[in-house]
This record gives sequence, structure tokens and C-alpha cells, in this order.
Amino acid sequence: MRLPYQRRPLHDLPDTPEAYDAVLADVTEQALARLTPEGSLEHPGARLDVGDTSLGVTSLLALAWQRGRDLRLPAAVHRSLAFHLRERVHTDDNPGYPNLRIRNSRLPYARYVLKAGAHPLGDWPSTVWALLQAVNVLDAADGLLGDEQRTALLELAHGYWRRLTEATFFNPQEAGNQAIGCVVGGLMLAPHLPRDEGESVRARALALYTDEIRARRVRDRGALLPPEHGGAYDNNYGPISLSFLAQAHRVSGEEVFAEDGDTLARYIDARLTGGGFDLGGPRYSEQHSGFESVLGLRYFSCRIRSDLGRYRGDTRWARHAAQADGGIDGHFAWMLVWQIQDTSRWHREPSARPARHQLRAGTVSVAFDDHMTPSLIEAGGTYCLPAAVDRQHGFGPVLDGFLFCRPMGVVRVRDLNVDGLTAKLVTKPVVGRDHVLRHVRSLYVTDGSRLWVTVALERLDGAPYLLAGLPYAADDGDRVRRTARAEAVSAGGMRLTHPAAEGVDHFDARAELTQEQAAFELAADPRVYGNPDEGWRHLVSSTALEAGPAPGAPEGLHVFAVRYGPGPDGSFTPALEAGEGGLTVRTEAFTAVIGEASGDPHGEPELTLFV
Repeated sequence: MRLPYQRRPLHDLPDTPEAYDAVLADVTEQALARLTPEGSLEHPGARLDVGDTSLGVTSLLALAWQRGRDLRLPAAVHRSLAFHLRERVHTDDNPGYPNLRIRNSRLPYARYVLKAGAHPLGDWPSTVWALLQAVNVLDAADGLLGDEQRTALLELAHGYWRRLTEATFFNPQEAGNQAIGCVVGGLMLAPHLPRDEGESVRARALALYTDEIRARRVRDRGALLPPEHGGAYDNNYGPISLSFLAQAHRVSGEEVFAEDGDTLARYIDARLTGGGFDLGGPRYSEQHSGFESVLGLRYFSCRIRSDLGRYRGDTRWARHAAQADGGIDGHFAWMLVWQIQDTSRWHREPSARPARHQLRAGTVSVAFDDHMTPSLIEAGGTYCLPAAVDRQHGFGPVLDGFLFCRPMGVVRVRDLNVDGLTAKLVTKPVVGRDHVLRHVRSLYVTDGSRLWVTVALERLDGAPYLLAGLPYAADDGDRVRRTARAEAVSAGGMRLTHPAAEGVDHFDARAELTQEQAAFELAADPRVYGNPDEGWRHLVSSTALEAGPAPGAPEGLHVFAVRYGPGPDGSFTPALEAGEGGLTVRTEAFTAVIGEASGDPHGEPELTLFV
């Protein structure tokens, strides 16, 4: 069972000038073979995202001409540009389009679907994309376009900008990547216009970013992020927004784009496992973008000094958008142009600074959600998601169907590095069904190949167990594949359970259904329009690792101890002891003293670690 699309890390793609020249050479040969008598460069199988695609391939040919002076290209560029100007510019309102502010403006736009009224909702981003394709051609126009074509293209690009910012509501899909892309289009258009018009367009672009994008950012895991289709982050579109922020900074020099890009980049770095796997978002739960992410991840990896290129991409689109037969599609051509033009290089080492929402060392990583509950655990080559029990999702102690992981107060964190060990202590106040406040202290320690987790809380009446994750995916280097197994042991005994009930709301990791597919089926709206994150929250139960209480816990405490990854003999027998300093945990690799739940004089968690 394979996970579609998440293959190798994006920094594995060669990004030398010679590699990009080879990409452009391939594009050139495909385009020249495809060019129709009318001048179209559209893929014959394309039905959606069509209105800007021929112009996109034209922009790649223009860049190839700049870099190589292939004498076959000027005629192809002239013919294909004439086709777009003649056949793909619409000025009559698309029947059924709901987001107009001015009817019958006669301003140009690009259609998502060519047939009138067939699917008008996608016209706004298609017009953004067409604007970006147009300004890339304008940037390469010197010595390539005649005055008449250049003037017509500039007027068209200005018309696209006005359509997006005057005749329609701005960012009608609440999609951060589209909105920032529109701002980039305005910033790139401005230098081509007469001075007064150009300054007006630039000022408008910057104001839109400040008032319509930046002011509407959403907070998640301590970061303010451009919202994506109603959510704080989407693992497909978020890195595309990062690429737009990189381009905005490159062409404008405005520091706000760098600052906001740094924030988004650090957020991505924290939520991304060391192996590059991630999932989640309001549009796509599991699918990753490919080359569209390279510019932003590469550009900001240098700025934040971390290996963002470990992000796994969709290698069907390793270099450019492609149709099912592998043939080039010009829909995201603007990103390939900028990626080739950018001279930044990958930073390949992990960040040395601790991150609140991540623990990472070697081949082990834990990404934490906004409540400091693990959202992904990576150890022993396996990725574990939060498991589900009685419609509750997370990681933590369970008693009588109630999961103790949702905080009722401030969550406090302590990070520590000692002699090759990396540790994080999370202290979380929780309230159970009995309305009693308890403190869950969770210690995560790794040596880079194994992960030890110790969870302690006040003793519960009954038979509690630790919900310790849903084994979901495994890493074999070249790809991520499905799995329902994990290398994990518990001091109190470990069992792997699967849902007793059937149905999409009971997720069995052994089944063919992927998390993404199940999440969309559980969403309220149809696939692609529904929010899979919202759908996944309707999950009732799942495959789960369940650990019993560790023997020998001090009186008054329940303690759970789990080791993920390879061990010396497959057993795990930590020693537990209470003392004046707190709970002492002795394992085969370290001794830790977890301070009392009340913390130090300032209420902060206390942790001591010895090798």
C-alpha cells in the first residue's frame, strides 16, 4: 500500500544551472512538437486550469530564449502569445460568477474552465496565474517581442490586475497562496508601467498585503499564518504561500515579506518530521506540492538556517505541472521561472535552536499541535498519528473512554540537551469527567535513534492505559508507504488494537483507505471542497497503540513508559522512584528527574537529565 505523491525530499532534485537548462530544453522540445497551427501550447488532455496554461508555456520558452538563444523560439513565442491574446482573453462576465463587485466592467480575466458558466468559481486564481505568466513574458520581452505585441500584453496584464482588485472581491476563496500571488503580480507589473501608474499599482499591492492578508492572519502553534481556505495552514498550499513570499521579497525588497516568510518557514520546520512527512490542512490532508514549493523552502532555508528541503514532494510534478501522460502543463510555469532565476541554495543542516512545538534529533522527531499534544511521532522509520477513542483524538492517558490530553490552563514546556540526548518536558493541566484538575507531565527523550516517552499523572481509580499513537506510514528512503505496525515497547505491556466496528468513521490502518480519503469522506462538503481536517475530527475510533501503566510507580501516581524505535533486547524495564526532587526515571540510556507539577518558583517545569 503506497501513499500517493509523498516521495523523496525536494532538496534531492538537482538545482544547478545545467540541470535547469536541461529542464528548459525538454520543455522546448515538447512545446515545439505540441504547438498547433493556431498557436496553442495547451496540453490536449487539459480540462481544468486551462485559461493561463498556454501563456505559461510561452513564458518558459521566453526564458529559454533568454538563456540559450535557440533560433526556433522567437517565432513560437510570437505565435503562442498571439493565440492567448486572441483566444484566451475574456471580457464578458462569466455566467454564474458570484464574486463580482462591478458587473460588465469589460476588464479581462482568464477562465478556469473554457466553456461559459461551466465552473466559474476558479476564475479568480486562474486570472492571478495569467497575470503572473504575463509579467514573466514581459520581463523577457527585450529583443523577443515587437512593440505591438509587448504593448498588447502590458495592457492585458494591467487589465488582469484591475479585474482582480477592482471588479471582483479580493481573495474570494480565502486562499492565502492565491492572494499573495496576486500581490506578487502587482509588484512585478508595476515596473513595466509608466511611473505614476506603476507607483500606484505597487502601493495598492502593498496595501492589499497589509490590510487583506496580513491583518487576517490566523494563529496556530504560536505563529501567525496567512489563512488557507479557512484554515491556518495547509500542507499542500502552505509551502506555495512561502514561495510567493520569497518572490515578493525578491522583487520588492520589502522586509515585511521576509519577516512573514521567516515565521511561516519556522512553523513548517517545526511541524515537519525529520523524514519530511507531514499531513493536514483544509484542502488537502496528505497530498504535497512539488516544484511549486522549492523556491520558498530553498529561499527561507537559508534565512532561518534549517533544512526545509527535507519536505517530501509530489514527484509527478518534480519540475513543472504535468498531465497524466507526464506532458508539460503550463499552469504553474511562473514558479519554475522564478525557481530558475533565484540563486539561493539549500541549507541542509537542522536548526540548532530548540522549537517549542518540535523535538528532533537524528532520525527521531515529534511534532506537537497547538495544545502540545503530539501530532506526528517519527521513530524507527515509522510515522504515528494521534489515535482516536470515543471520538477523541490525541496522545495521553485514557480512563473509561475519556482521553486526558486537552488542557484546561497554560501548558508549560522545558527543553534540555545533555550529552547527546535531547529532551522536552510538557506539563499540562487537564480536567476529567469527575471535574477534578490533574497535571499530566509528559517527558520525551531521544538519542537520535530511539524515543522514550514517560507520562505521569495523579493516580486514577480504575484501569487506565496510554493512547500512544496510530501507526500509519513508514519511510524506506525513496518513498513513504502505508503500514499498521510500529517498533514500540512499554514497561506496562503494549498492545496494538484495531476498531471493532466497521465504516469510514472507524479507521483501520490495515485497510486500503488512506487517511486523506477517509478524512474527505467524513467532511461535510464534496471532495476538494470539503475540509478534511474537519472531517477527520468526526473519526470515532482508530488503530491504536495502547500501553498499560508501568509497574513500580510511586504511590499516588500512574506512570506510563514507552520506547519507540530499536532496543537492545526488545524489552523495556525502567525503574521509577519518588523523591524530594520529583519523579526519577532510570532507563538503559539515561536517568531523568521530572520535577513536581507545581514547577519552580515561577511555575516553570523542572527537569534534570543524566547519561
